[in-house]
Amino acid sequence: MGGSRELRGAGERGGLRELAMEGVLLTCWARDAGWPTSTLSRSLAAEGWTRIPGGGWVEPGRTVDLAVRLWAGQLTTPGLVASHRSAAALWRIEVLREELEFTDPLGARRKTGARVHWLPLPPAEITVVGDLLVTTVARTLADLLRGGPREDALVALDSALSSRRYGGRYWRGPLIGGLDTVAAALDSPPSAVVGTTGTTMKTRARRWLGLADPGAGSPAETVARLRMYDAGLRPESQAELLTPSGRLLRPDFLFRGEGVAVEIEGYAYHGSRESHRRDLARYNDLVSCPEVRVLLRFGAEEVFHAPEAFVARVREAVAAGG
Repeated sequence: MGGSRELRGAGERGGLRELAMEGVLLTCWARDAGWPTSTLSRSLAAEGWTRIPGGGWVEPGRTVDLAVRLWAGQLTTPGLVASHRSAAALWRIEVLREELEFTDPLGARRKTGARVHWLPLPPAEITVVGDLLVTTVARTLADLLRGGPREDALVALDSALSSRRYGGRYWRGPLIGGLDTVAAALDSPPSAVVGTTGTTMKTRARRWLGLADPGAGSPAETVARLRMYDAGLRPESQAELLTPSGRLLRPDFLFRGEGVAVEIEGYAYHGSRESHRRDLARYNDLVSCPEVRVLLRFGAEEVFHAPEAFVARVREAVAAGG
């Protein structure tokens, strides 16, 4: 009998793709279809399938990205809901780091290679993106605010409040109209974390909610604003300025009384000579505004990896202007 199963598996090797769902094959499905355990892994590896934690394989030629890993996780452990940073990525909300995260409403299961949160999750806070169960935008943001860190939560919140580019060339509009829906998700008794620790997390989350800025144009801008806030620096965000020629400009940050404007450059470099030309023209127009006597420009690397130097340079310019 063992020999016949070996022959059956070898003969049906080309049918493994037909056993998969959306490019993911569970080991148990192949065994149920007659593939012998002794040769299955070897056969899949030889054909170029990629093993993923939890008993699954991704078909040859398919990128094992976050969506595929989430799909595999929900196939191997039904009932898990993509949440936190994973949900944010599915909603095209920017996050500082990507992580495979689920919420398990049953509050008992673990998942190899993933972070599982054991939290109450009412049906109203679950929706579907593609084929994936995912927390709603408001619940996703509330989870990030409750769990922190602060910079991660505020980057996601600012992103959801504004229009953003994704995929290099596509735009999406704001995902929430304001902070009320997020505040309601924080206050929702069924989804609230209980106990003294939960109350502290909720209080902290509401304080962080007040730091959101829908005008922030990138994660680097959000983090820069928080760095300055912690240092006691309170610039205007996206202040409207008119150049002598009548052009409307909005610098990222403006210390109006001191005449100091601060611009934060994202990771993306100029994609063409034309975009570089426009950037130089904007720089020249900004310094022509009567409100701007000093214009500071910082790259994202400085904001993220040299925050002390970034804050010190801003403080020095503001002190000199005052």
